[in-house]
Amino acid sequence: MDLKPGTKLRSTVCTTEVVVIRAPSGPVDLACGGSPMVPSADAGEPTGKPAPGFDHGTLLGKRYADEVIGIELLCSKAGDGSLSIDGEGLEPKGAKPLPASD
Repeated sequence: MDLKPGTKLRSTVCTTEVVVIRAPSGPVDLACGGSPMVPSADAGEPTGKPAPGFDHGTLLGKRYADEVIGIELLCSKAGDGSLSIDGEGLEPKGAKPLPASD
């Protein structure tokens, strides 16, 4: 799937919704709960449940990123499924450390 910044995507197996903040240069297989994500406008109600191993959930307001691929997603609605790209799980992006105040 080719992604562009601002694209809204939804899971087909849970309530997870994300917005693309930074898109990779090429197409990727973006999934949630082990099933492909679809554009929010094309999504119906979620059916089924997340696959085992992809059922750790997503957190509202957290950013999920992979620096190697060059993607960053913002979770706009939490759900039971986990985000993955090409079968590899995405982890929440850590907070930037604050500068030391000497």
